[in-house]
Amino acid sequence: MSRAKLFKGYTRKLLRVNLTERKTAIEEIPNGQLLKYIGGAGLAARILYDELEPGIDPLSYRNKILFLAGPLAGTIAPTGSRIGAYTKSPMTGGFFHSSAGGCFAAELKYAGFDGVIVEGKSEKPVYLYIHNGTAEIRNATHIWGEYTYRAHTLLKHDIGDEAAQIAVIGPAGEKLVRFASVIAGGRAMGRGGLGAVLGSKKLKGIAVRGTGRVDVDDMEKTLKKTWELLEVMRGNPSTGQILPNFGTPVLVDANNSLGVFGARNWQTETFEGADGLRAETMREKIVVRDKACFACPIRCSKYSTVADGPYKGYTVEGPEYENIFSLGSMCGCSSIETVAAAERECDDLGMDAIEAGVSIAFVMEACEKGILSKEDTDGLNVSFGNKDIIMPMVRKIGMREGFGDILAEGVKRASLKIGKGTEAFAMQNKGMTFAGHSARGMPGFALGYATGPRGASHHDSRPTGERSGIVQRDTVDGKPRYTVDVNHLMILTDSMILCHLAEAVWGPIKINEHVVDILNAVTGMEMSVEEAEETAERIWNVIRAFAVREGSRRKDDTLPKRFLSEPIPDGPSKGMVVGEDVLETMKDEYYRIRGWDLKTGIPMFERLLKLDLPDIAHDMQVILSSEKEV
Repeated sequence: MSRAKLFKGYTRKLLRVNLTERKTAIEEIPNGQLLKYIGGAGLAARILYDELEPGIDPLSYRNKILFLAGPLAGTIAPTGSRIGAYTKSPMTGGFFHSSAGGCFAAELKYAGFDGVIVEGKSEKPVYLYIHNGTAEIRNATHIWGEYTYRAHTLLKHDIGDEAAQIAVIGPAGEKLVRFASVIAGGRAMGRGGLGAVLGSKKLKGIAVRGTGRVDVDDMEKTLKKTWELLEVMRGNPSTGQILPNFGTPVLVDANNSLGVFGARNWQTETFEGADGLRAETMREKIVVRDKACFACPIRCSKYSTVADGPYKGYTVEGPEYENIFSLGSMCGCSSIETVAAAERECDDLGMDAIEAGVSIAFVMEACEKGILSKEDTDGLNVSFGNKDIIMPMVRKIGMREGFGDILAEGVKRASLKIGKGTEAFAMQNKGMTFAGHSARGMPGFALGYATGPRGASHHDSRPTGERSGIVQRDTVDGKPRYTVDVNHLMILTDSMILCHLAEAVWGPIKINEHVVDILNAVTGMEMSVEEAEETAERIWNVIRAFAVREGSRRKDDTLPKRFLSEPIPDGPSKGMVVGEDVLETMKDEYYRIRGWDLKTGIPMFERLLKLDLPDIAHDMQVILSSEKEV
């Protein structure tokens, strides 16, 4: 691995913005930091570990949020131009990262920066305008309160440049809905409450315009590897045919036919109304055209418009599978038009559509069980299959109106407030609700869900290996090692900020030469696959140490009661469940592989030293020693 030369692909510049003092400054990223952490999630985790005091309120001025472009952003390297956002999450209390496609990351690089660090809090609403190496903090009082789509238009008019790339929050972020998102173009940095952090800082958004360029280390190698990757992507059934034709909604049929498609708040894992939500139905009824992100050949995004009915004219970039799951099958809704309109409303309000839909499903089950009544839910008949209440509930949550104010805190906090046994079917881990992939029908994925730092994120681990049959899903044998390997693939690609929908090319279950070769061609790092594995393990441990410092322990690596004790009731996966004893046994082996203390889940001194993290090794040793004394 090359250590001497300055790496290309990066601008090696970070813009630090202090909203309290209304000051900006430009900082150099040390070459050694890029070598150890790559960028994206890795670099952000290290920065926030160093700069945030443990125990701070994520919605206080003391929190910080970063926006980073990866080393491949702005180059021809396919799927490498996603923008990432990073903070201490108001949902989970831990380090959180989310990314979105589109063109924002490339524009940020062309403007001269690898990223932005936002700290402090403005007294009045502001937005940040970045243009060719300069930055201004500008008044946003005239845009505060606007929905995200209109805010994009107003900001472009404000700066007088239609080519500018915009990322903004909506009313949900301004009102501190804990799962508020950031919308960049038509794409969402959706989960974890990133938008609430911006709202707490009175930062409406960021506008970026750049006319610069990104230099690569070896153009000939970059071109050669890019052409090779394009051929691989075109030849792979997933990236070459399925995703271009149908996008992520193809998973409706895939998961439903396997019996792992969550429905009615995960009471079942098949949905009789799946035909109304499947990719072919969506293509026939609402899809207008395909859309690609910057330098991506896959074109998986579907630009859709509802043609008739009560939501005629609603237009959205999507809906994606996860939102079809959350706003569709989880609520017993089989109308793709309703789902598309509700996703657009979530995006316009600026909030996570997964969390919103699962929150509504949670209320539906509470009403079904007689725990909540129509009077509790503002007179709405919140019942499974009643598609007409989905949109009103979405609006109530996003605007914190009536009963929606409780749900705006997220399912975990809502269940604690409501009580009456609702915690048993609050389908969340570490404060965040589960995405549309089963923890009962895929034991390796269940382990990944339980141990993942972001809670119920389907991007800390992945369902792909077990769902596709690459590894057996009816056994737990070898799943701890499998989960570690997938963790490392995910965090490496999240540090390069590559699209996980191309995981068939980058993995799919272990870091391969493709992902390392394109990184080396662009940056000149000369990293081996083995060194990439070690880098990924280093980053994973920094994130775990962040969680430990915030109080997370082994007991928090768990699953909801339903996933641990209620077998799938029917369908092709009938009877499957990951029992608590089985999960704990898998955790023992997972911790041994990772070099974490079996009792607490705290990373141990020797492993952290081996990963060249001496300061974090000391921090963890102090915490572990204090716990053993108790």
